[in-house]
Parts: sequence; structure tokens; C-alpha cells
Amino acid sequence: MSGPSQDIRVGADIGGTFTDVVLDVRGDLFSAKVLTDYASPEQAIFDALDIVLRESGVAIGDIGLLIHGTTLATNALIERRGARTAFVTTAGFRDVIEMRTESRFAQYDINLRLPPPLVPREDRFPVAGRIDASGSELQPLDEAALDGIARHIAEGGFGSVAVGFLHSYINPAHERRARDILAARLDLPISISSDVSPQMREFERFNTVCANAYVRPLMADYLLRLRRRLRDMGGRCPVFLIHSGGGLVSVETAAEFPVRLVESGPAGGAIFAADIARRFDLGQVVSYDMGGTTAKICLIEKSAPRTARTFEVARTYRFAKGSGIPVSIPVIEMIEIGAGGGSIASVDAMGRIQTGPESAGSEPGPACYGRGGERPAITDADLVLGKIDPRNFAGGAIVLDTAAAENAIRRDVAAPLDLELEAAAFGISEVVDENMANAARVHAVENGKNISDNVMIAFGGAAPLHAARLCEKLGVSRCLIPRGAGVGSAIGFLKAPFGYEAVASRLTHMSAFDAAGANALLAHLRETAERFVRAGSSGTLRRETTAFMRYAGQGWEIPVPLPDRTFGADDAALIVQAFRDSYARFFGRPIDGLDGLEIEIVTWSVKVQDERPAPARHALLAGRRVVRPAATRPIFDAASGSALASGVVRREDLEPDDRIEGPAVIVESETATIVSSLFDAVLQVDGSILLVAKEHRA
Repeated sequence: MSGPSQDIRVGADIGGTFTDVVLDVRGDLFSAKVLTDYASPEQAIFDALDIVLRESGVAIGDIGLLIHGTTLATNALIERRGARTAFVTTAGFRDVIEMRTESRFAQYDINLRLPPPLVPREDRFPVAGRIDASGSELQPLDEAALDGIARHIAEGGFGSVAVGFLHSYINPAHERRARDILAARLDLPISISSDVSPQMREFERFNTVCANAYVRPLMADYLLRLRRRLRDMGGRCPVFLIHSGGGLVSVETAAEFPVRLVESGPAGGAIFAADIARRFDLGQVVSYDMGGTTAKICLIEKSAPRTARTFEVARTYRFAKGSGIPVSIPVIEMIEIGAGGGSIASVDAMGRIQTGPESAGSEPGPACYGRGGERPAITDADLVLGKIDPRNFAGGAIVLDTAAAENAIRRDVAAPLDLELEAAAFGISEVVDENMANAARVHAVENGKNISDNVMIAFGGAAPLHAARLCEKLGVSRCLIPRGAGVGSAIGFLKAPFGYEAVASRLTHMSAFDAAGANALLAHLRETAERFVRAGSSGTLRRETTAFMRYAGQGWEIPVPLPDRTFGADDAALIVQAFRDSYARFFGRPIDGLDGLEIEIVTWSVKVQDERPAPARHALLAGRRVVRPAATRPIFDAASGSALASGVVRREDLEPDDRIEGPAVIVESETATIVSSLFDAVLQVDGSILLVAKEHRA
């Protein structure tokens, strides 16, 4: 009997509409896309796994590694489907997570809507005890009161406990003692903020530990079922999860810190795009990931996605920072909007077409799925416009009902606006494309970038249908559609390194730089990060050290890369200069002329990941050989405002350097690439499709 093989690996991505599975057998990829099962999410993984195992002839016992990403944690936070959570906090700070901060993203809106806290006031329990900002104990922890709180929690029907005390990021003694007291009396998972997010700013830290506790029972139960089902089916491989920062962690770590999984699926997509950028040596890239429920935009520079230390979930206002629940975790920075194939289209009270963020998901799905959905979605509009072949959707697994799509659009959009069917479908498509274009513009401007300077890399089941039009709106002249774009995030999982980022806040004034203290903290962070990485990798490790710094008095910090070594007292000048250089890159110049202006480090970070072999490099081909498709079908073209006879060609029939002149559609099992009349398509050496604007054609 053969055993697991390390060169046979599986990537599994559970999305809001589809679950994608990719099997890598010594470099040969087999993929499947099935509808997500909300009642039993792991079932969709095994349904898709059956398909790829059958196609490849591989037995489940031969799989050496399963890498998984999921939106379950995010959806539980958004839909409020987590456990009833008790929050134990410092007396006097019970209402921090509800009072938020003084910052208001819409200062003059007296009807501002903000997401309610995950833990209602009656489930928050204050306890006396105080640590000051330097880590000294001002007041001992009231252990007798904790005993009473534990009894109340035990009798209250709670499913999880979060503990967050003031200044625990610098001295976690009270939180750890509280955990011990509660654990002795409760059989519940307990999360403490000094473990989950040891960073300054209690509002963000308290929200993060509450979010972790809120989804912990759900995720632990799911991961247990997943491993049990895999074992029962004969699978003997380890399972690893991709976290929001783009690295891999063990199931045990994921179950203990599930808040780190809130952006795990999109992180895989960003890694996929970064790998493509590295292959073609592209310096500035915008990745565009559009699936069934959401669209994600991420900037990638020098083959690395931009990262951040905070992320917001459950925003009540589109694009508005500050309107969601902040989560303080290392995360790949991106902007995400409710613009997927399942996003519902409607007409508002002002007679405007609106799309999303509500999604039909997989149950019941868009009207054309024939699963009971009656409201029109983006997929229905794409079908009516001719972008989708109803007989070859999701590899033919779902036969689409064109009449149902037409009826839904006619009833809910065309009739209220007195439009023809095609015009209504185009209006739906144009609105979602403009929403995505606006999101990309906002994200680029917030990062000081010009979006048109980037090459787009588009993937996800719906992105290739909309990429050309999005490029037209953004002034982007080149767009790559990689091979396997329809399951891009799952492929990205297979390329992710084992990695972990450990962070901790220690306010350090550079005028009194304590090298010994900094070295001790960094050594602890290195040990923490390496311990998580060594759970899955025995390879060579690479470390990155970052200090988040600011001028004293500023509200926020900027990341400053530092050398990975032991520091001496003389290194204070080196660190200050590194900060000034980084500040100049962010804001044009450092602040000069103010004598005695203090510079300080707020947070330290150590990121550890294993080394991965560099991918094969390719030059972009110009497409010297023009291919004339034998078949055509009418597809609506935005530039001409009408349906045009568009060439139809299968991706597998093309050879590298073949050029298809738009308008055309290039079809494959998981998606289709629309080549608008303003673009041509060129097949690249690795199977990617390059969309290139005709005005920039070589």
C-alpha cells in the first residue's frame, strides 16, 4: 500500500458561493469547482476532492499535504453566527468596544450607523485590578470577584470567554492569572488579548480578542470535523490553514487563534498574483479577484503584497474606514466589496441600479442556477449579455437557465426603469464594474499610487468576464489572466510559505534607546514566530524585522524595515535614519527644523517564513501569430454599445505567442475570458492570457 507523498498536495478554498479544490500531482494540476455547502462546509471539499482524485487516478491516501483557506470566520463575524461570548475586562472599561474612539468617518452624519459590538453590555464583566502603561501593578487583581464572574458565566449559557485588561500588551500577568482562575471553573475556550493581539490601543485589542473568542468554538468544531472526515476516508496527510498574513499555520494554531483566518481565502489569491508577478518580473501589479460573493483588490510591489496590522470586518458603509469592527492582526492589505457573481441587483428609491453587497450565494444562488433564486444577480446579467455559455458553466456541472435570468432582470430592473432587457443587463454589469473600478482607485490613492501604472492580474471565477472592461475604466493597458484563474486562490495556497508574524507593542523613545530591552523583546518574537513555523516546516527560514515608528504626538505609525540582528546602543542613530528614510518615502520628506522632536517605536514585528524556490522566469510575448477563431457568438461590447459577433476559442487550443483579436471569448472549464473590442489577447509561455490594449500593441 502506498503512503502519502510530499509532491502530491491539495489546496482547498471555501468561498461564499463556490468551493474550489486543486490537486497538484508533481506539477500537474487538477481542479474542481462545486457549490459551497453552508450546512456542512467540509462536505463541498470532499465532493470536489472526489472529482480531482478520479480525474488524476490518485488515491486519497497518497496525498501528502492539504492546505485550506476559508471565509467561515469572516462570515460568522458578519452574519453574527458565533458563540455567545463573555468579555472579562478592567473595571471602568466595560464599554470600550461600544464607545469606540473619537474618530468619526462622517463627522456631520447624525444618523451614523455603526456595527454593534460582538458582545452586548450585559455579557461584559468588569473586574478590579490595574496595570499601568509601564507594566507596573497599580492595583492587584480581584480574584474573589473573578470567582463570582466564573459562576455567573457557568450558569449563563455562554460558549466562549474573552479576557482583555488595560496595558496587558506590556505585562500580561493579570490576564494569565484570570485565565487560570476561569479555566479552573469553566469548561469553555478562553482567549486572552495578550496572546491574541499584544498591541497598544485597547479598542482594537479588545475587539480582536472578542472576535477570536466569538468564532473559536465554531472554527474548532469545523476543523475537528474536517480532520475526522479526512481520516475516515483514508487520508493520512497533515492539514494546514492559510492565515490572513499569507503564511501557513497548523490546525491547532488555527483553532486557538481563528481570528487570524478572517482573510485567509483572499490572502491565497494575493499570493497567487504575487507568484505570477514574480514569474514575469512585474514591479507594480494590482490583483483583481472576483468570485461568487465579493471582489478583492490588492496592490503588489516587487512581487510582494502590501501588508497591514489591522483590518476591518462588517463595515456598514462601503469603502469607509472606521465603519467596521477593527481586528488587529497581520494581514495582506486589500479592499473588498460585495461585488461577485452572486451579488443581487435591484433598483433603489431614486431609480438607480444597485448591486450588492447582498449575495445570492450558493443557496439559492442567482436565478439562472435554477435552485429557487428569483432575484437577478451579476451572473444573470453576464448570461443575458452573452458572456457565459449556459452549457459550459463551472465545467458543465451547472446548466444555466437563460429564461429564468431574463425573467428576473426584466421584472426587477428592466420594468421599473422602462428599459429593454439587454440595456437593463448592461446597466447591472456597468454598475458593478464601476463599483470595482472605484474601489481600485480609492485603494491606490490611499496608498499614494496611480492605478494606471500597474499591470492587472485577474483571477477568480468571475474576474476574467469583467477584467477587460475594468481595465478600460482604469486606464490599465495590460492584464494577465493566469492558467487556473477560476481557482486562483486554491492554487495560491499551494504556493504559500509556512510563515508567521509575531508582534508586540513596547513604546521606545529613541533618545533613550534601550538596546538590551529591544534585543530581549525581538528574541522572544523570533522564538514565538519560529515555533509556529517549525510546526510545519524543517527548511531554511527567512526573518524580517520591522519597527512601527512615529514622531511623538502623531496618532499612527509607519513600518520601518530593520536589519535582522542584535542591536547595540550605537544603533539608535541607524534606526532613526531608517525611520527618516521611510517617512520620506511615505510623505515626501521627513520633518526637519523642530529641535528636540522625539522619535519613538510603538510596535515591533518579526516575520518568519520558510524559503521557497524561485519560479521559472518568462518574458511577456507580443503575439506575432494571429489566430482566426472558426466559431463566433454575439457578446455585448461596452465600447460599441451593442452585441458584436465575437470569436470563440478554447484556451487549450492556443499555442504560446498566439494572438486573438477582440472582440472574442476564450473559454475553459472554470471561467471564460472576455476580450473586448479594445483589447487583443496573447497566450504566454506558462499558459497565461495577456490582454493588451490595441492602442498599446507592439
